Amino acid sequence: MTRTTINVTGATPYDIHVGRGVLAGVRDHLAPTVKKVLIVHTPRLGAKASDLRDLLVADGSLEVLIAEVPDAEDAKRIEVAAFCWQVMGQADFTRTDAVIGFGGGAVTDLAGFVAASWLRGVQIVQIPTTVLGMVDAAVGGKTGLNTAEGKNLVGAFWAPRSVICDLDVLDTLPRNEIVAGFAEVVKAGFIWFPEILDIVERDPEAATDPTSDEFRRCIELAIEMKARVVSEDFREAGVREYLNYGHTLGHAIEHAERYRWRHGAAISIGMMYVAELSRLAGRLSDEDVARHRRILDLLGLPTTYRMDGWQHLLGVMQRDKKSRAGMLRFIVLDAIGKPTVMQAPDESLMFAAYQEIAG
Repeated sequence: MTRTTINVTGATPYDIHVGRGVLAGVRDHLAPTVKKVLIVHTPRLGAKASDLRDLLVADGSLEVLIAEVPDAEDAKRIEVAAFCWQVMGQADFTRTDAVIGFGGGAVTDLAGFVAASWLRGVQIVQIPTTVLGMVDAAVGGKTGLNTAEGKNLVGAFWAPRSVICDLDVLDTLPRNEIVAGFAEVVKAGFIWFPEILDIVERDPEAATDPTSDEFRRCIELAIEMKARVVSEDFREAGVREYLNYGHTLGHAIEHAERYRWRHGAAISIGMMYVAELSRLAGRLSDEDVARHRRILDLLGLPTTYRMDGWQHLLGVMQRDKKSRAGMLRFIVLDAIGKPTVMQAPDESLMFAAYQEIAG
């Protein structure tokens, strides 16, 4: 199968490579000056990380170290970043060396931050191994750690040298992980490429089957959307904010659930919420809101959250990094594919929208 290369332009351009077997050429994605590499990975990827190390050391030009970090959001803690820094420091990593993020979105967030902060910045190659990582976390140069007060409150913008999306690594993923990651894929459909929604509605099984043409098309469209947005707006000063569709409430739910929920499940509810908020504000049609619920239901993603959670969620949202000067900002839709910003909505309107998703 052919490789698709998607370009990110701007001040720090790079390529995203999508296809099968593309991981075999990983050495070519590192600068010739690199002498040492740190592979950051989760426990379940230990064997594959060793295989990746073998690929990198084959020509004898690289010293490759491996840092195993916790699964999921537990990886995105300052103590874990400090462990990675310790490994790099003891191995005398210099500014011409590199980090590879090998795992899901949490790992690529962590590895990116470790690279951005070591000696004020070394190169990072991202190799996402989940749907979420491929279409969202590994693309765009956002890195971050969580704190007790919220998600991704500490971080940096640091563009990767390259992103390698090898679809082979998805074949053994549990279906629930693929479906959770698809929340970010259909987000791209709601705000940018409605073709994704059409594919899911026609055949949700094919759309979420990693071996199908429909799946690859959805993944490539979602990556293309993010590449276009971050090319125009690297530091989220404008259009990149649209990528936060569903994330204001979604991040609050993740915090309320102490990050035990999958990101995609929380974002699914968040998208349903802002669809209802858009409708109650007179922006989005009843049919477009119903389409949100239908598509998320077809994928088996949640669309409701408990009624008694509102006050806690509101408090978390008000502390969210997406709020400005204490005013909440939501990405809403005027229609499918037409996102915009709603700033400081009335609390009664926000609560009314929440009641529509309370279950």
